[in-house]
Amino acid sequence: MNFKDNIHNSVNLFRQNKTRAFLTMLGIIIGIAGVIVIISAGNGAQSLITNQIKSQGSNLVAIFPGNGDDEGPPVSVMGIVITTLKYEDVKALKNSVRAPDVLDYTGYVRGSIDASWQGNKANTSYVGVSASLPFIEDTTTQTGSFFTAEDENGLQKVAVLGSDVKKDLFNDQDPIGELVKMGKHSFRVIGVMRERGTAGFTNQDNQIYVPITTAQKLLSGINYVNFARVKINDENKISAAMDDIREILRERHNIDIGAPVDFDVRSQRDALDVLFKVTNAVKFFLVAVAAVALLVGGIGIMNIMLASVQERVREIGLRKAVGAQSWQILSQFLVETVVITSLAGIIGMVFGIIAAYIISVIVRGLGYDWEFSVSILSIILSVGVSSIIGFIFGLVPARRAGRLDPIEALRYE
Repeated sequence: MNFKDNIHNSVNLFRQNKTRAFLTMLGIIIGIAGVIVIISAGNGAQSLITNQIKSQGSNLVAIFPGNGDDEGPPVSVMGIVITTLKYEDVKALKNSVRAPDVLDYTGYVRGSIDASWQGNKANTSYVGVSASLPFIEDTTTQTGSFFTAEDENGLQKVAVLGSDVKKDLFNDQDPIGELVKMGKHSFRVIGVMRERGTAGFTNQDNQIYVPITTAQKLLSGINYVNFARVKINDENKISAAMDDIREILRERHNIDIGAPVDFDVRSQRDALDVLFKVTNAVKFFLVAVAAVALLVGGIGIMNIMLASVQERVREIGLRKAVGAQSWQILSQFLVETVVITSLAGIIGMVFGIIAAYIISVIVRGLGYDWEFSVSILSIILSVGVSSIIGFIFGLVPARRAGRLDPIEALRYE
C-alpha cells in the first residue's frame, strides 16, 4: 500500500466515523484557532498603538514625573501620584539658547468631572492644557476658537468642548458663549474641537479643555502637572533636544550629573518600543496558553489512535499474513494521524481567520484604528505545527500497530 492509498484510506475512515473524528480533532482546532486569533489581535493592537502615536506627530517628546525604567512604562502612568514636575519647569523648556530645537510645549492636568447645561449632563474628563495644545498635537477647533495665553495667565474660566461632550450637552444647538457648570464653577464655552477619535485608549472627544492654570487652581487644587509634551523642530534633532531638556530639568531640580533624577524624558519612538515590548510579552504568553490546547489535542489524538489500533487488530494481522511489512503498517497509521491533525489545522486556521476578522470589525466599529492582520507565517505554522503534532503523537500507536504479531492478531477476538 503506497502513500496515496494511505491518504485515501484515512479520508474514508474519517467519512465512516465523522463524529469521533471531529471530537478527535477538536483540541487541535481550538489550539490553532486560538494561536491565529491571538497573533492577529496582537498585531492589531500594535497597529492601533502605532497609528495613535503617529497621529500625534513623530517629533514630540514627553516628560513624566518620577524616575522611570527605560525598559518599562513611566512610573506616573502606573497610577502613582508624583508631584515633582511643575508647570514652571515645563515653561522653562522653551529656551532658544539652552534648548534651541524646542518649538513649544504644553503641560497636562487631568481629572474626571460632571458637566451640565440646562438639565443636560455629561460624565466627562477635564484636561488642563497650555494654549499651544493645537500646535503641539496638530489639531484644530471645529467651531469657535481655542483659548489664548492671556486666558491661561489670567486664570480665565473658559472651555473648549470635545465633540462628544458638545453632543451630550447641546445636541444641535450652538454652544459658543454658553455657560457650562463644572463642579462648583461655571465655564464659558469658546470653542468645540474637531472629532479626534481615540488615542492612548482615551476618547479625546469626551473631554473638556480648559487653561492649565485654571485647572490647577480651581478644579484640581494642585501645583504640579501630570505630564508634559514639547515639540521639536526636526525629527533628526530629537536626541539632542532630549539631552537639552534633561540638563535644564537637572539644573532646576538641583540634581547633580550622575545622581538619580525625578523626571523621565521619552520620545515617541521610546513609547513605541516600550508598548511593543509589553504587547509582545502578553501576546507570547497567550500563545503559550493556547499551545496547551494543542498539547491536549495531541494527547487526545494519540488515545484515539491507540483505540483504533485495538479495534483493527484483526485487519493488521490479515495484512501481515498476506505479506505487509511492519514499516508499511506503521506508515499507514502514521499517515492517518497526520492527515487528521493536518485537516484539524486547516479547519482551525479558517475558524481563527474568521474570528480575527470579526474581532477587527467590532473594534473598528468602536472607533479604534485597528488593522485586520493575519500573517502568512501564522498560517504556515498552523498547518505545520498540526502536522508535527500528528507525527509525534501518532508514533506510539503506529509503532504498536507495526509490532503486532500476525498470528496473535488473527486470533484476537
